[in-house]
Amino acid sequence: MSAIRLLVLGAVRQHGRAHGYQVRNDLEYWGAHEWSNAKPGSIYHALKQMAKQGLLRAHDIAPSTVGGPPRTEYELTAAGEAEFFALLRAALSQHDQKVDMLSAGIGFVVDLPRAEAVALLKERVRALQEWRGTVTGYYTPEGGTEQLGHIGEIMNMWVHSADSGAEWTQGLIERIEGGAYVFAGEGEPFVGVLADGQENPYATTDAEDPDGGGSGGAGDGGAATEAR
Repeated sequence: MSAIRLLVLGAVRQHGRAHGYQVRNDLEYWGAHEWSNAKPGSIYHALKQMAKQGLLRAHDIAPSTVGGPPRTEYELTAAGEAEFFALLRAALSQHDQKVDMLSAGIGFVVDLPRAEAVALLKERVRALQEWRGTVTGYYTPEGGTEQLGHIGEIMNMWVHSADSGAEWTQGLIERIEGGAYVFAGEGEPFVGVLADGQENPYATTDAEDPDGGGSGGAGDGGAATEAR
């Protein structure tokens, strides 16, 4: 499962319609370069690929005031909306997601109703506890890592990973159940995207915008992961 699909679909969805440079700016603004390893060009590739797949609808608009080719704006189709929510639900509920996919899911968790978000996260806790049980079927933590030699350290790491993942997820559930954040249908959502033309303090390069009209500022890091 590819995090870039969820990240790009979610970013476009938050704008309603967005061009590639806006999406790239958003992902860098969110700090996605800290928890993913893709190059900025993968964002443009994902946009074009998902447009071919019918998940996004492409609109060519007038060239920008600074010149360059016509810019392409994208919006989600009905299929794209369904794909976004399918990826989001999987990211939040499955215990074996990579950290970039889980991070993307947390970034869009408020796009769901509060009760559904809680239910998905509880499913993640259940799955983590079940997975822990499969590990401890072969390895007893109380017996110490030495019982399996240094290989026991691998099993020990798995047990700690399951425990810490469940503990963190349970804490998030408690915060959400306690009223934290604004979820779908509850009112004005938190605005986590840059307005068109707003300077991005975390922009990574001075590269040309492939969609025309603009360049980024200097910074550090990447933006997203490769398209599926």
